Amino acid sequence: MKYFLTSSPSVAMDGAINPANGFLDKLRNELLHPIRCIFITTHPDDIQFSEHCSTCMRQAFEDVDFVFESYTLLDRRTAPEAAELISDANFIILGGGHVPTQNAFLHDINMPKLIKKFNGVVLGISAGSMNCARIVYAQPEEPGEAVDEDYERFLPGLGLTEVQILPHYYLCKDQKVDGLKVYDDIAIPDSKINCRRFYVFPDGTYLYGNNGNETIYGEFFIIENGTMRKVANNGQHMGLPFV
Repeated sequence: MKYFLTSSPSVAMDGAINPANGFLDKLRNELLHPIRCIFITTHPDDIQFSEHCSTCMRQAFEDVDFVFESYTLLDRRTAPEAAELISDANFIILGGGHVPTQNAFLHDINMPKLIKKFNGVVLGISAGSMNCARIVYAQPEEPGEAVDEDYERFLPGLGLTEVQILPHYYLCKDQKVDGLKVYDDIAIPDSKINCRRFYVFPDGTYLYGNNGNETIYGEFFIIENGTMRKVANNGQHMGLPFV
């Protein structure tokens, strides 16, 4: 299995695929043909949202000359066929949205087990990338979550990586949830819990994994032990693990 865990594969969230840091060329070279794709939604019960996100992503790839033999949306309607769909696919896209909602759906369809037998390419988008971690940091993002003592910030994920990603840095760095700054008041303090390390990705940055080797391409930051620091710039790449 090979995987690309992105903040977003798009330019400015407009749908066009972002070629920054060699992403488009590298993904194109890794995909097997004919491409049989499964798009896994973050909101399996919201048909309109799921179909919109799935269709936009397909169109974005077709606009840069990707050709799909099949392209199937995996939501609540197709969940009973999940095992068959995954076994027949060679490209899985994990969509963006609400982390805990997608996480629950992934466990509903037994995805942690199904993904172990998958030998194709996985593309994570935002929440999809976050849910690829063994332990997912589900940073509060919706009203009420940051102040809810019962909200679970750490969830079991798919186990593709140990890397806990926080996406969309420049879009989210000034945002607040329940009056709390998402980085200064939430993520940075949470990094002190069991000495967590969070990898903060702007759009255009991605983690590439292949046969146990992982490399981050592009600009990123590290949050750990209550501090945040910049590690790399666009155009750079860095293999993991590193100090």
